[in-house]
Amino acid sequence: MTIKGVLFDFSGTLFRIEPAEAWLRATLAETGLTLPETELVRTARDLESAGAHPGSRHPAQPVPEHLTALWEARDRSAGEHRAAFTGLSRQVPLPDPGLHDALYDRHMAPAAWTPYPDAAEVLGVLRERGFAVGVVSNIGWDLRPVFREHGLDPQVGTYVLSYEHGIEKPDPRLFAIACSELGIAPEDTLMVGDDRRADGGAAALGCAVRFVDHLPVADRPDGLRPVLDAVL
Repeated sequence: MTIKGVLFDFSGTLFRIEPAEAWLRATLAETGLTLPETELVRTARDLESAGAHPGSRHPAQPVPEHLTALWEARDRSAGEHRAAFTGLSRQVPLPDPGLHDALYDRHMAPAAWTPYPDAAEVLGVLRERGFAVGVVSNIGWDLRPVFREHGLDPQVGTYVLSYEHGIEKPDPRLFAIACSELGIAPEDTLMVGDDRRADGGAAALGCAVRFVDHLPVADRPDGLRPVLDAVL
């Protein structure tokens, strides 16, 4: 097998969402609302625990029964994604009901995302060496502006987003779409992600798979560089 293309997951692989406390602070600033410091810190913690902070890990507490079906389908459409996350945020008291949608809107802003320190280098080297590069993400909104704002869009040949196709990883069909759009065979493709279940679904299609750790940006300065060692 000769690797000719590399597919990357988005959140926790190439980019990391801002911490929950920074997310809440930025949203409050944008809406002109305030919270006492101790209440702000507690509210951010409660939002994250409820699973309302998109881009973080799964909820630390059980998803309410009335939101279970919506949560399971959240990455299949933009409407379900927004409804699922704002539904979870509504489990936490906020000073204004409009904050639930404002928080959701904030997480889609390019400023809310930071690329991992070695992301630009790894993507740049891959494209310079002639590898096809794609992004395959379970997501409910268009992440392309994030890549454009951070200067990484020129390195990406295709974006295959679950909400645009109504299917999500680990369904092999999503990876197949990416391979087809890049013009490479699955057996010549490496999938890189942080979720062993979701991203590992590429193996069923015949892709090689490599995992990175879902860590804060400061704690993972060179987690993507081994990808270059694997394909060069």
